[in-house]
Amino acid sequence: MAKGMGGVPSPLPLSVTLLNYLCMKKQIMDGCTAATHIAFALSDVATIYPITPVASMGETAQKWGLQGRRNYDGMPMRVEELESELGAAGATHGALAAGSLATTFTNSQGLMLMLSNMYKMAGNRVPAVFHVGSRSLATHALSIFGDHSDIMAARSTGFAFLCSATVQETMDLALVAHLAAVEGSMPVCHFFDGWRTSNQMATIDVIDYERIWPLVNRKAIADFRARALNPEHPSLRGSAQNPDVYFQNAEASNKAYDAFPAIVQATMDRVAAVTGRRYSLFDYVGVPEPEVVVVSMGSGCEVIEQTAAQLNAEGYKVGQVKVRLFRPFSGKALCNAIPASAKTVVVLDRTKEAGADGEPLFKDVATALMVNGRGNVRVIGGRYGLSSKNFDPPMVKAVFDEGLSSAPKQFFTVGIDDDVTHLSLTVDKAFRLPAEGLTQAVFYGMGSDGTVGATKQAARIIGDTGGLYAQAYFTYSAKKSGGYTTSELRFSGHPIKAEYAISDADYVVCNKDTYVNRFRLVDRLRTGGTFVLNCKWTDDELAVKLPAALRKALAEKQVSFYVIDAEAIARKYGLGVRVNMVMETVFFHLSGIIDFETAVKALKEEVKAAYMHEGQAAVQANMQAIDAAVSALRKVEVPASWASGTESGSAKAEPAIAAVGIKLTAAEFFRKISKPCLRLEGDALPVSVFAADGAMPMGTTAFEKRRIAIDVPLWDATKCVECTHCSLVCAHAAIRPYLLTDSELAGAPEGFTSRKATGVDALKGLNFRIQVYAEDCTGCGSCVAVCPGHALSLQPIASQLPAQIPMLEFCEKKVAWKQPAVPRFTINGSQFHQPLLQFSGACAGCGETPYVKLLTQLFGERMLIANATGCSSIWGANYPSNAYCVRCTDGRGPAWGNSLFEDNAEYGYGMAVSCRQRRATLKEAMNECLFNPEVPDDIKNAMRKWIAGMEDVSISQEAGQELVALIEKTDEATRPEQFGVVLANADMLGKKSVWAIGGDGWAYDIGFAGLDHVLASGEDINILVMDTECYSNTGGQTSKATPLGAVTKYSVDGKRTFKKDLGRMMMTYGTVYVASVAFGANFQQTIDAFREAEAYPGPSIIIAYCPCINHGIRAGMGQSIIEERKAVEAGYWPIYRYNPMLSRQKLSPFIADDVAAEGLASPDGLPLAGNPTSAETADKTAAGEGPWVKVADEASMLTVDYPTTFVATMPAQPTADIVREATASCAATTSVKEASSKPSADSAAVAALFPLDSLNAFLNGEDRYADITLAAPQAAPRLRTALSQRTRLVYLILSGLTRLL
Repeated sequence: MAKGMGGVPSPLPLSVTLLNYLCMKKQIMDGCTAATHIAFALSDVATIYPITPVASMGETAQKWGLQGRRNYDGMPMRVEELESELGAAGATHGALAAGSLATTFTNSQGLMLMLSNMYKMAGNRVPAVFHVGSRSLATHALSIFGDHSDIMAARSTGFAFLCSATVQETMDLALVAHLAAVEGSMPVCHFFDGWRTSNQMATIDVIDYERIWPLVNRKAIADFRARALNPEHPSLRGSAQNPDVYFQNAEASNKAYDAFPAIVQATMDRVAAVTGRRYSLFDYVGVPEPEVVVVSMGSGCEVIEQTAAQLNAEGYKVGQVKVRLFRPFSGKALCNAIPASAKTVVVLDRTKEAGADGEPLFKDVATALMVNGRGNVRVIGGRYGLSSKNFDPPMVKAVFDEGLSSAPKQFFTVGIDDDVTHLSLTVDKAFRLPAEGLTQAVFYGMGSDGTVGATKQAARIIGDTGGLYAQAYFTYSAKKSGGYTTSELRFSGHPIKAEYAISDADYVVCNKDTYVNRFRLVDRLRTGGTFVLNCKWTDDELAVKLPAALRKALAEKQVSFYVIDAEAIARKYGLGVRVNMVMETVFFHLSGIIDFETAVKALKEEVKAAYMHEGQAAVQANMQAIDAAVSALRKVEVPASWASGTESGSAKAEPAIAAVGIKLTAAEFFRKISKPCLRLEGDALPVSVFAADGAMPMGTTAFEKRRIAIDVPLWDATKCVECTHCSLVCAHAAIRPYLLTDSELAGAPEGFTSRKATGVDALKGLNFRIQVYAEDCTGCGSCVAVCPGHALSLQPIASQLPAQIPMLEFCEKKVAWKQPAVPRFTINGSQFHQPLLQFSGACAGCGETPYVKLLTQLFGERMLIANATGCSSIWGANYPSNAYCVRCTDGRGPAWGNSLFEDNAEYGYGMAVSCRQRRATLKEAMNECLFNPEVPDDIKNAMRKWIAGMEDVSISQEAGQELVALIEKTDEATRPEQFGVVLANADMLGKKSVWAIGGDGWAYDIGFAGLDHVLASGEDINILVMDTECYSNTGGQTSKATPLGAVTKYSVDGKRTFKKDLGRMMMTYGTVYVASVAFGANFQQTIDAFREAEAYPGPSIIIAYCPCINHGIRAGMGQSIIEERKAVEAGYWPIYRYNPMLSRQKLSPFIADDVAAEGLASPDGLPLAGNPTSAETADKTAAGEGPWVKVADEASMLTVDYPTTFVATMPAQPTADIVREATASCAATTSVKEASSKPSADSAAVAALFPLDSLNAFLNGEDRYADITLAAPQAAPRLRTALSQRTRLVYLILSGLTRLL
């Protein structure tokens, strides 16, 4: 029986417990939902900011409120999204100060931003409750996965900390947290393991609200509100104190902390009376007289408990103590929970406190034992499970064995191979726990194919079936929609307590055929299990396509092997890559866990709920796929010959790797680190292979060759017009132009096609080819969508690989890289420069990567990139994949760094300041040399040349190289010390281009204050905002970039405020270069904006429209470039440039740009509307303006001609009426209601240019807008009208700027 605070059992009346238990509702849910269920019931307000993996909690609560759910006070909990976690914590504090019970949901870096306010809340003794899905902190690298690093960093704030180990406990102890916070006037942080508990689905007993209400201490709530700030009974809190009283006042809360453990225990007892589930501050589980006791908290407790039970059955004498209340830490209660027989206590910490002599929980336990007279007990400590590292029974056995040894390690690690400091324990991987009555399945899928969603559906269907319990857990690659996913599903007739990865599955599914060459798919399958593969291969082809190791395992394990061409079914019914319904149906058919007809019926109900918003056609298509699944399933008889394990035919375990342009270090890194990680074998890597600072070499993605596309483009040379649009728009740099000499072409492989290059003289005599990187392509089809000559078509990847792989190898190894004298800042010219961002982990058709890839083609060899945490930091640099690479000609390329989410502008600013300071040091050293008579004249002349041109890209680089060469020829022994300064800083001689890049969540919200400060500073720095109009990385939550009427997470019934106009805000400084671009609308305008921004001698910001998978583009992400054009044509997204340098030439600094004409480029590679005309004159005038230097071989960076369309439709003058009405409407319009009731400022010309039908057509093509008709049907027309008026108003204001400024 569990021991309580004092070690005395506290049984509950059986009749009460059983009655309440029988009244519980069994339901499957994840930990986030379990915590939200309680938070909603007992909170008035939740102020939040989305962060992985708890971002769903606020959204779930908001939906419940709209559905009619009510809290303890008969009201829906109000959910408010703030601009950052700092803001969320401040708002939580403010709500509490004013008398509302308030909560928030966060973790990791978000919790760190809340620390200051947590101290304040604790000091004010307000009953806040934070629900934290505990997560790693960013140190040598960002990690979004789970451990207790964040909790340990916050443990001194004065909050109480209460820990849950399972989904069931998360609901139960969340209730304890809220009730105890009110009872004890104490802020409580209720935490549970991120991912393992927060996102794991499990069948639990839900506590009904009607059973919660009697537990609420309404008097305590009334007392809390009586203390709230209110002018009816005013009070003051938060004063400033001096040294004479601060110390004493800090000690005044001691009694409250001393009393709180008893309050928590009493609350646990009251909750137990309702639920029948008994908890204590510290719960002991194990034999009555153990020799070794393990102390831990979090999800690892369940693994330890299960393993200890098995070991005790084998003759061990061990037990464990589960820590529930971590702060205030009751040492007496802990010692009472540890049996007196214990000789050794092993403390497991899921954190690492670098430089400390022991981890936090270890020190707490060791101190408690010493202080409470148990100093004779040996205490050792270990680290485990950092960043969601799997913690399984073999590891637990190793921990108990270490505790039982006569000379255990004082400190150890478990679960890794530490071959550096040799702290790791040896683990017997063959050890297993019995799995009687437990069925286990593993599903390998690809992001966006629906595998995770299907597993969740299956878990719900099984978990909500009477007599069955289910558990589902998911792991994801960071490679967005094209990355792998692994879904684990367990089900049983009793509650499931296995909080670790499945090792002996009964059923394994592979939904992507290329994974057979990547993962060891049946290593986790038990002997006699079932393996299902989605592929189109015949039996004969299987013998060739499957690697020998897989064939051998299938034979040796006597596996029941099935195949199905789910992709063909999905294609037939228009489901794209979504094979989820097919494979889920097959699972129910083969597993037999529940009646198949019942399962199909439930599955179809799930389909209706999931796809109804896409229309009846989408629902029907999924229904047809379900019905077609079983008949398409084929069983494969595994030949006995497969057990021989020899390769057959042309099968290859690994694809060939071309390493052109990649340093050997990158190849070694791939072999030693990337390859095992990409095979899901990274857990076995030893410590010694890693760089201590987390660095990795450039260009590692070139080795991956993921082969994730279903179809890839095929180029027809006869139809090509050599526009290079395909290369320009490719999100992954997987299609590129090559120029070949006749001699190079003579050595081409059979079938290699090309055409004579046309256009400018520089291309004459060369041959032109578009080369597809078929193994790296994601198959989005963007290139096909934009090809004006229809020279590209999508073909099945299997038909293309045999020919395209040798052709690409020939291009990379035998064709010299050429940069012809085509102006670099043109469409064609940019594409003849090597992309230094390639094969990233972005979604297929990503709207962000084309911009960054283009940046690297324009400036990559001299770029420093500060990247805000978010989508772009993950698709660009998720270990071990580095998509940024170097030029094959000289090894130069972008230097990339990430600090945090909120500080990216300042991080980039620091880079810019550093570059300026270091280059100033060079200049100072050279100036000193100019007055030194011993310095040779040739070196002085080189120095003068560099000083005069240090801000010019070409001159600074060329003069710098010349200077270094001259200095290196001098005698090292007699050189002036200034020469040493020059040589030591030679890598700063060339002018650098500093860019801070990130998404709208950073720029508009959490990082806006820093961004605003940096742009106001005058520093020469460039900012690129990739505006997806939502928080893309966390799943599509509302940001201040989200437009009116968009249905997003936290705006489930449509956003009711207008989008923040960041561009116009920054224009008010008058010293900031500002541009708004949409790549697909006007390629050349985007290129011009990049060039102008980079050349501008001060701060610049470019706001780029980026379609995102979260938008739900109904035509598919392969149409994202087209979607950008539609957005501009509809007036939804204005494109413009604001260039303060033009004011010096008495020209308007504002340029209103337009959608480019069809065709977009002339044969000479220059933009049709951008050939130097009047802009050339402007260039010459600007040549004397510092760094604004005319580059003779490049197109103009300045365009002052108004596009023809705008000239025709623009009012002849921005009349006083228009300006006055636009200004007044802009200032006065603060809500949808006001916007729709005010007189419109539209002129007939504007209405004709942007008709409402055109805007509606664009909006109806995206789920985020189309869904408003379902989410808020009455408000939808009003929101649409207001949005239309807003777009026209913005257009009028912007067009007026062309005349006024």
